Amino acid sequence: MNEIIKIKLKEIEEKYQVKVLYAVESGSRAWGFPSKDSDYDVRFIYIHQSDWYLSIDPQGIGEKRDVIEVPINDLLDISGWEITKALRLFRKSNPPLLEWMKSEIVYYQAYSFIDQMRELEPQVFYSNATLYHYLNMAKKNYREFLQGTNVKIKKYFYVLRPILACKWIEEKQTVPPIGFHELVDTMVSDHHLKREIELLLKRKIAGDEMDLEPRIQLINDFLESEMIRLEAYVKTISIEIDNPTEKLNVLFRNTLKEVWE
Repeated sequence: MNEIIKIKLKEIEEKYQVKVLYAVESGSRAWGFPSKDSDYDVRFIYIHQSDWYLSIDPQGIGEKRDVIEVPINDLLDISGWEITKALRLFRKSNPPLLEWMKSEIVYYQAYSFIDQMRELEPQVFYSNATLYHYLNMAKKNYREFLQGTNVKIKKYFYVLRPILACKWIEEKQTVPPIGFHELVDTMVSDHHLKREIELLLKRKIAGDEMDLEPRIQLINDFLESEMIRLEAYVKTISIEIDNPTEKLNVLFRNTLKEVWE
């Protein structure tokens, strides 16, 4: 599959006259809990030639789209963000983008762009926004999937992961790792809870049928108490960071020169 993905990325470059800077896996494969039938979710950042940026219409308006979306089939989905869109989202500590930067499944990387982004991450990371994002994701998924007597067991991961990411941010004030295993190992201290989570993870990866089953009360109790606690915590924090816009402008301009000149 890696070779197919690289071929598709090269086709995108030729069709849209862009250069791909960075391409990774996102979603359940990157998180560390894929099922046997999990698809490949490839996400990338790309840059146009200089003339594309030197026009009266800004990128993202009208025909100047700032995304490329190429759904291939049920197994492979590829989409990417134009570099200035990515940097504007980086300035806001956009969690999906931060996850791309943490992905351990890298399909392609060129030039110095992503390394320079990683160097800037501590100056850009805004823990308030990222914590709110993960907490709201956890609450939404919990309401939808885990409140009945019988629940979709595999949906536990889509609540556990954001809750553990919140706990990581609270404790370490850094971007949480993308891998679910690392989050569990670091943030779950209760041995009984960890055993239940690890058993559930083994079942999911093995491809066990995991539709409606009785809820796992130990995990539900943990999630409910953490959501209440984190909801109170997030209201107490107020963190300000210096505006990184000029540094991101410099990164964009330098990348434009590096790639095309």
